[in-house]
Amino acid sequence: MADQKSLSKGTRLPAKATELVVGAAGRLSTADVLNALNQLVSATRESIQIHETESTKREKLRTYRETEVARIKASEKSLREYFDLVFKERRETHKRLFDSLDRALESGDIAAMQTVVGGIVEVARTSPLASISNLGELRRAMDDPNTVFEF
Repeated sequence: MADQKSLSKGTRLPAKATELVVGAAGRLSTADVLNALNQLVSATRESIQIHETESTKREKLRTYRETEVARIKASEKSLREYFDLVFKERRETHKRLFDSLDRALESGDIAAMQTVVGGIVEVARTSPLASISNLGELRRAMDDPNTVFEF
């Protein structure tokens, strides 16, 4: 070994990594080499197994996400249609109530103001949104495929 560096009297290190491996191989037994090979194969198999398992998990998550997005979009469509129908019918009622309130304010008619405000409160109390007292119940109903929503 021509390219060796001296550390101390009589101790030498190989200059190249290949020389280190060749030097160590001479001291390894066949059992040590087979053991190292088995560990390499086992580690590789384990890595492949983990990769396959994680790939399967990612695919399940992707499928779940796509399913939930589709459910959200379907719910959004239904809710939009419902609001369009309900609020279209109520739009005229709201307009009349607030126009009446404006006239009562302009004329200073307190009895009319009280009556109109009472009407506005009643409309708010009977609003479609007022019946949704608990959003958790709504979510459970939406999760149940057997729930029937009547519009």
